[in-house]
Amino acid sequence: MSKVSVLIAAYNSGQYLRKCLDSLLAQSHQDWQALCVDDASTDETLRILRQYAEADARIQVVALSQNGGQARARNVALAKAEGDYVCMLDSDDWFSPDALEKACAVLDAHPLTDAVLFQVDEIYESHVRRYPLPSFETMTGQEAFEASLTWDIHGLYMIRADIHRRFPYDDSSKAYSDDNTTRIHYLHSREVRQCAGVYCYRQHAASVTHQVSVRHFDYLRANESMRRQMEEAQVEQRLMDVYERVRWLNLVDTYLFYYSNRDALSAADRRYGLTEMKKVWGNIECHRLPMRLKCKLGYMPLRPFWFLFRLQEEIYFTLRKWMKRG
Repeated sequence: MSKVSVLIAAYNSGQYLRKCLDSLLAQSHQDWQALCVDDASTDETLRILRQYAEADARIQVVALSQNGGQARARNVALAKAEGDYVCMLDSDDWFSPDALEKACAVLDAHPLTDAVLFQVDEIYESHVRRYPLPSFETMTGQEAFEASLTWDIHGLYMIRADIHRRFPYDDSSKAYSDDNTTRIHYLHSREVRQCAGVYCYRQHAASVTHQVSVRHFDYLRANESMRRQMEEAQVEQRLMDVYERVRWLNLVDTYLFYYSNRDALSAADRRYGLTEMKKVWGNIECHRLPMRLKCKLGYMPLRPFWFLFRLQEEIYFTLRKWMKRG
């Protein structure tokens, strides 16, 4: 079987890191290298990484002096990748013992297949949920790209190294923009399949996506970067329509985050968030949005009056809060 390069970006993950690295050491497929980049952690992460690297030469460690986000750290790792195939593993997640073997087997058996999805178990404190992938044997890259726009398929996969080198991680924002790379990888794949290997995706409050942080507004910047890349790739206009709807829904969701958590944000962070939301509100191509959405309370663009849009959001989310209490 072919060699695999596993990209691990680690930041203050000392609490979980050993389980992640132990899952690699337990793999039935042993021809791998783990490229671990410490993103300027302030806990014991770097010490643990170096401890494992001393014990196993397949584990390599790079220590960054300044935190730059997951995408940038993974690109540092990607530059050192020697494998035929590449996948990422977050430092608080882990693989089933046969995950690399199952994914490699599919890629080795199907020369036209460029990306292979793992099965994903979302690990909560009280239960485990399997990500509901659609039933398919093979998708074209275009089909997988379209399915990824609304996350009907997830972004945890193994891919041929030449594609990943051509399209490294989008690091245009500190958080979330790496999701764009998944979609671009699918778009430029000939075939996409899935395997039985499992990626165990830990769900916990310490993750970036669950924290109350100004980084949450990076989601909007990442969306704009994705739109630019779609325009450059000259994707079909109907797919631009689909993604503009996604961007609009994400804007409303981001306003909900702002509405619910503004008291926990600094004044500067609140101003920044409002600026980012106003920018997206102003550049959404409203003609691409479905009429049923544009006529729904909470989702009406209300151009050209930003203060009316904000008033609508405040009323909409206040009503929702009252209804939940009732």
